[in-house]
Amino acid sequence: MQHTCVAYPTMITPYESDGSVAYQTAARYVRWYYKNGCQGIFSICQSSEIAYLTLEERVRLNRIVYEEAARIEKEEGKHMTVVSSGHTGFTLREQAYELNRIAESGTDALILITNRLDIENQGDDVWIKNAEKLLAELPSDMNLGLYECPLPYKRLVSPRILRWCLSTGRFRFMKDTCCNAAMIRERLEILRGSNFALLNANGQTLLSSLRDGGSGYCGVMCNFHPALYVWLCAHYTTHPALAEEIQAFLGTACFTEGGLPYPLSAKYHMCLEGIPTELLSRVRKSEELTEYAKACVEQLRSVGHVLEKRIGGQR
Repeated sequence: MQHTCVAYPTMITPYESDGSVAYQTAARYVRWYYKNGCQGIFSICQSSEIAYLTLEERVRLNRIVYEEAARIEKEEGKHMTVVSSGHTGFTLREQAYELNRIAESGTDALILITNRLDIENQGDDVWIKNAEKLLAELPSDMNLGLYECPLPYKRLVSPRILRWCLSTGRFRFMKDTCCNAAMIRERLEILRGSNFALLNANGQTLLSSLRDGGSGYCGVMCNFHPALYVWLCAHYTTHPALAEEIQAFLGTACFTEGGLPYPLSAKYHMCLEGIPTELLSRVRKSEELTEYAKACVEQLRSVGHVLEKRIGGQR
């Protein structure tokens, strides 16, 4: 029997014209994600430009996301999960303080950035030792997760670390960024039968990971065509031929992650979706969003809409 698979976007941070965080625009994003079928949101992550947000901005932004999701649940009767990261400190003390502040602002799970627990990339022993210290400083009843954030370097989770996390009984979520179908398969075998969900961030290997027992998608491209990810996660077994076609588009479209100036490209897409957004970022220069880049986003959106109409009759 197929388990429920989900699609979570990685939350982007909108700004006002003066460069401050546009919190109410962020709340509108939450509504847009929900309208497009997303069952949850990964808040305060690399897409959120966390290294360029102050702690107070991270905490307030997370609170806005969590509270807006709670309002949607009250209105619609459907829970929208919010998982949140936000720790950028170098010392474990700094990270514990940051994560506890995020926890206080509201979340369904605190997500640990894997490279923060082994900053010098010294090995599994160091990672596990630091994780034990950090977990002791976090709320004992808080669900936890892992995120293989690519910056400042990608610290992949080894089988040993994954088994250790599973043994704690506290981990419920992993945003997998290994981009390796065989490695994902190995990880899923370790997690089989547990309530530790692995969500793939890589669109090119998404369908294979779902077939191997993955729990869905959590990544950048849910800021562009989330409905397609939601559909694929829900229907890859019932409509296998169409699932292959949707996968082919998603896998190709994912190459725009590096080819276009993300997250500016996603903010421009939000404008096209009717959510006015300043084309500002703290990690990219606005002039990088050229007319060429805008045209690419428009074409991506156009093809996405064609496919959304097609799957509309295949629900």
